[in-house]
Amino acid sequence: MQDPSKAAVTVVVPSFNQGHFLNDALESIFVQDVTVEVYVLDGGSTDNTLAVIKRWEASLAGWESGPDAGQSWAINEGISRGQAPYVAWLNADDIYLPGGLRCLIDALEQHADVPVAYGKAWTIDYSGRKIVPYVTAPFYPRLLANYCFISQPATLVRRSAWEKINGVDEDLDMCMDYDLWWRLYRHAGKFIYVKKFIAGSRVHHKTKTASRRSDHYREAMQVVKRHVGYIPIKWYLSWPIMVSLKSCLYTLKQNLFKNPSKFK
Repeated sequence: MQDPSKAAVTVVVPSFNQGHFLNDALESIFVQDVTVEVYVLDGGSTDNTLAVIKRWEASLAGWESGPDAGQSWAINEGISRGQAPYVAWLNADDIYLPGGLRCLIDALEQHADVPVAYGKAWTIDYSGRKIVPYVTAPFYPRLLANYCFISQPATLVRRSAWEKINGVDEDLDMCMDYDLWWRLYRHAGKFIYVKKFIAGSRVHHKTKTASRRSDHYREAMQVVKRHVGYIPIKWYLSWPIMVSLKSCLYTLKQNLFKNPSKFK
């Protein structure tokens, strides 16, 4: 077990049936050149997740596996168990790039009044190969109202700011990170943007974003309205591409995966 009093970052890994990716996620955390306390909160997976957790158990600050109240609850619960001055969560199918957390810590230590540091991220495929960079940008609230340019795995939050706003909203199922950025900004001010690649955000057919695209987009619009007071027209104009077209492509890929001979 780790000594929490010596950790610089509390990292929570929420997981559910992501055993195929979990080992890579944990390995990417423990190769960081900073001290970490890591909590794995698993929702009761039925795949090989427990075997992966057992492999890393001696390095973990804590873990549990069983039915829970969802991803947002798991994130809040894990972070509440830690003591480190900086906090983050890494979904079980994402990864940190070498040196990523150190870059973010350095940025926050150089800007004592900033609540969050975030950097660049690659989108990666099922096997971990880089696809294209996630579109990130310097922090600008008006742009944030139109597009979430912050890649969640490439972020680091001060615990003091996190605790002031009580973490992520557990009533949200998909856009808890987007909502969190708004609440942290309203509470403590603009974030610092680090122009270095920090993490890899995995794109695959089992993510909630891919399999429930309309739900994700609709919840994002609700978040914007909650914090801005209205929904910018961009969200309505982008719906046909971001939801309808991508949902069709997702369905096609699923059919190809299940029955490739059908399309020969």
